[in-house]
Amino acid sequence: MTTGAFLPRYHIRQHLLLYSKYLTFLILLLIIIPPESTASTRSVQETPLSESASISLITILPGEAPEELFGHSALRVYDPEQNLDLLFNYGTFQFDDYFLMKFIYGDLNYFLSIAQTPRAADVYRQRRRPMIEQELNFTRQQRQDLYQFLMMNTQEEYRYYQYDFLFDNCSTRIRDALQNVLLDDLRFASLPDPGLSFRELIAIYIPHLPFLEYGFDLLLGTPVDETADPWDVMFLPDFLMEAFDKAEIRINGEWQPLVSATKTILEISGYETVENAIWPWPSLLFWTLFFFGSMLTFREFRSGKRYLSHRWFDIPLFLFAGVIGLLIAFLWFISLHQVTASNWNLAWAWPLHLVLAGLLFRRDMASRWLSYYLYALTAACLLFLGAWLMIPQALHPAVIPLLLLITVRSGSLARFANPVDIPE
Repeated sequence: MTTGAFLPRYHIRQHLLLYSKYLTFLILLLIIIPPESTASTRSVQETPLSESASISLITILPGEAPEELFGHSALRVYDPEQNLDLLFNYGTFQFDDYFLMKFIYGDLNYFLSIAQTPRAADVYRQRRRPMIEQELNFTRQQRQDLYQFLMMNTQEEYRYYQYDFLFDNCSTRIRDALQNVLLDDLRFASLPDPGLSFRELIAIYIPHLPFLEYGFDLLLGTPVDETADPWDVMFLPDFLMEAFDKAEIRINGEWQPLVSATKTILEISGYETVENAIWPWPSLLFWTLFFFGSMLTFREFRSGKRYLSHRWFDIPLFLFAGVIGLLIAFLWFISLHQVTASNWNLAWAWPLHLVLAGLLFRRDMASRWLSYYLYALTAACLLFLGAWLMIPQALHPAVIPLLLLITVRSGSLARFANPVDIPE
């Protein structure tokens, strides 16, 4: 299976309509994308499944909204004799007044819910998201055991869990459910094994959204640079589907394929693969800003004066770097997120840049400590660039022009941390 084959096509015209949504996610976190379902759990009476019943893995392919970018997984229990067609969804959350705070802090309780499969299919049809069904090769007793396990986990005391995008989500919960029920009768293969890090796996789904990818790289720390093994990659629905296709189940002492049949139960006309962005927009943006900032620096160097008008370039620059630093510090040291720890971008994105941005409003920058701060920032950026290849974190190429820009501007401003005449 080629993962990219299941991603939607985005056109340049659509980008402008979608980036406002993605910007909100960048400011919040950009790593924990909540699954789309918010339906409440339906009350379903547990009954023995008939001989004609089946259980299937349902893979919902990625959509266009931010919460749909990585796809979704669910389990379908179908019993035509009892008129039963249920979709068990581990990707349900309750939106309340404190949701955003919980989202940023990383304290989100998701839960297992039940929906009617035809009704859920109508929702995905409206969202233009195909659904692929893999019927699982279970004995009647194995089907009943898994059904009972799912029904038990819809009860109030068992249904909630601490959501984690990489290690505990709608896909990994399904993998673990089968493992808990079947135990040694289930055997996953050593495939799929793309040999990619978590960061690279995430990037597969957003090549058409370069600024979103840039945000991920800025806020994710070194834990996501570890290589994901065949067990780990199942956090992504596409890879879970492939893993099920290659897994085996033991029936009457013999190993057989876990998947007995695969079919598309919801086709969407015009659903195509995603394309890479035409231009590396973040890199182009920051190289352009670096060129412009270098011109301002040269003007100051040649005249020996700090121009008050230049602050309208410097203030947004250091505000941006300061906000990024504040987010990194919060996500690393305060939040519960594990994958945002040990983020080397904090070496140049200091939260104190926010104070610096405020000081730049002043006409008189005379301050010995401000001068020390600016020189220290210049040195830190130069050291970071010099150690680029030795840093144990995959850094986005657009960080280079941003670092160079901060270097030239902080170095120039450090020279004016003493009283000077400022032209009107």
